[in-house]
Amino acid sequence: MSWTRGLPAVLAVCVLSLAGSAGCGSGADDGGPGASASPAGRLLDDTDELGHRYREVDGKGAPEVKIEVQPDAGDTWDVRLTVRGFRFSPAGAGAEAVAGRGLAYLFVDGRLVTRLRGPAHRLAARLVPRGTHHVTARLYADDGTAWAVDGRPVESTADITASGARPAPAAGAGTGTLSASGTDLRTGGRGSPDRSGKAS
Repeated sequence: MSWTRGLPAVLAVCVLSLAGSAGCGSGADDGGPGASASPAGRLLDDTDELGHRYREVDGKGAPEVKIEVQPDAGDTWDVRLTVRGFRFSPAGAGAEAVAGRGLAYLFVDGRLVTRLRGPAHRLAARLVPRGTHHVTARLYADDGTAWAVDGRPVESTADITASGARPAPAAGAGTGTLSASGTDLRTGGRGSPDRSGKAS
């Protein structure tokens, strides 16, 4: 009979233990949606041209980005990014590095033109005068560090060529002042160029 009296006490201890564990699990360690249980890479001393430090992550499962730039109506350029192992952070996200999350910086000829919180952007013609230009998308964490693999930033670059106005076309012929060449694509070992200015 003594074992039946001890059973409620044992059950009470088990219930309290489980409740305590649940309470601990829902605290600061949980971090909420999208939080990383492990550190988001390691900071390197190397920086990009803007002075942002590189945040090194392993190649396996590392974020990837590919860029496609095509001429669009009104002498603008349609920029499309394809990402893998990466999610764009919404506006107002905390300034902390979370694995596989952040935003893309868009550069034209090494000059920052915008920060993107999504995969699409329309590039104004004034940013791409006549000639060949390098359009680069680079991935950053929310704390401003640049994601990197093997000491190189996670980025993709496509070349585009903006040509000047052409003489009036013959009847029935279309006009065009923009073209995408894609003859050079640098993606840190990811992707390959094709003739239409797409990163694949």
